[in-house]
Amino acid sequence: LRETAIHEAGHAVAMYCLPTQERVMSVTVVPRGNSLGATWYIPRDDSSNLTRNQMYEEIVSLLGGRAAEELVIKDITTGASNDIERATALARSMVTQYGMSEHFGLMGLESVEHRYLDGRAVTNCGEATAAEIDQEVMRMLKNAYEEAKRLLSENREALDKIAAFLIEKET
Repeated sequence: LRETAIHEAGHAVAMYCLPTQERVMSVTVVPRGNSLGATWYIPRDDSSNLTRNQMYEEIVSLLGGRAAEELVIKDITTGASNDIERATALARSMVTQYGMSEHFGLMGLESVEHRYLDGRAVTNCGEATAAEIDQEVMRMLKNAYEEAKRLLSENREALDKIAAFLIEKET
């Protein structure tokens, strides 16, 4: 329970600190499906057209749970697996589809086939470029993780209070 509370508090604090992110509505450590806890938010608007900064800050907030584990527990758990998967997919899309990479610029490196069926991404580049894509995605994720750790360190008191509240009240 403690690890889950710290993890979810990390998401909530990171999301609260990032100006483009949604407003936190509720945080719980009550298991939901495959998740041990959850952080819900209220959308600011109906826009589906996201900026590079909004997407990057979403990656930071997704990695906030893992960053909180490392900061508080001094270890990490398997609880961030879905967050890491989502953050990686978002970073990869920024690099390969949306032209939001400093390294690749406006170059379209992937396209989505059968968008309404399986939505599978197909790479439009050679092996050397694919390896560079992996490096760019890794760099983006590493920077976002460092930003999450910095935010949580600066707001450690709030992180600890939210985690303690979740341990006691669950939601």
